[in-house]
Amino acid sequence: MTTVINPASSESTRSAKDAEHEAKRRHRAQARAAKRADRIREKAEHDLPRSMQPNRFVKTITVIVLVVVLIYFLFPIYWAIIASTKTPAQLTGSNGLWFAVGLQDLPNAIATNYTKLLGWTKGEFWRWVLNSLIYSGASALIGTVVAVMAGYATAKFNFRGKGVIIGVIMASMLMPAALMTIPQYSIFNTLGLDNTMLSIIIPCSVSPFGFFLGRVYAQSSVPDELLEAARIDGAGEARIFFTIVLRILAPAMVTIFLFLFVATWNNFLLPLMMISDSSLQPVTLGLYGMVSLATFTDRGALMMGALLGVLPVIVLFLFLQRYWQSGLAAGSVKG
Repeated sequence: MTTVINPASSESTRSAKDAEHEAKRRHRAQARAAKRADRIREKAEHDLPRSMQPNRFVKTITVIVLVVVLIYFLFPIYWAIIASTKTPAQLTGSNGLWFAVGLQDLPNAIATNYTKLLGWTKGEFWRWVLNSLIYSGASALIGTVVAVMAGYATAKFNFRGKGVIIGVIMASMLMPAALMTIPQYSIFNTLGLDNTMLSIIIPCSVSPFGFFLGRVYAQSSVPDELLEAARIDGAGEARIFFTIVLRILAPAMVTIFLFLFVATWNNFLLPLMMISDSSLQPVTLGLYGMVSLATFTDRGALMMGALLGVLPVIVLFLFLQRYWQSGLAAGSVKG
């Protein structure tokens, strides 16, 4: 049986396919043109007027400066990662900017230095890291709440002696923290609280700078009209603060929390004066004690400890950076 193909039907089929293909091509071109127009429109909406736009030279210099600053801050972390994989001989005899062993041998080098770190610290390294987390977390949490409460009270209420209190607290910002260490030790020693966690948490929870930030944020971010409306509705001051003010100041609280957390984590002199029990030492003091040993020579293990000791702070900043940035902006403009 012979099948007869109609030339007219075949030609019409090809024409229909060509028309469909052309329609799809035209639709894709229209979609691309619409996306380009949207991008141009969005860019025009956010662009500054021509008179306020920086020229190309200024943009280039700005990018170069930012790249240099980025390298300046990231290079120590990069170097610490490299150095934490090396032996003492490799630290001085190999390229300081790259690993001394092949990439396939890196896991063994890391495991060796980690084992040495635990040996030098007698297995207490992670205990020190946990202590630092407890000291920094508790001090930052308590200090943030106290700073926000005090800042809100002095920003939104009038009472006798308000100016004197603000002046005394602001003046205390000019006093070096190290100057207060010996008096604080005398107080806690008299109370029998030296060599305890409270001897670190209580002093680090009091921050004049945190009070300053809390007051600035409360002045600029909490509208008086909202407070008056809540009072008219019958809400008490405690309810207003815990249900309204704290929510408004949440980004600002993250900023204060991070400042206090890092300040407590980096505090060295206070734990040195207060803590004598090795099981209560923070990681900074513990690593200092390890380096102070007369027999200590393993700088690779030290770099491993320094890198692992700073990781919690890096993770915290990365996790909270979105709230931290909005908190910084909250206090920059007066509402």
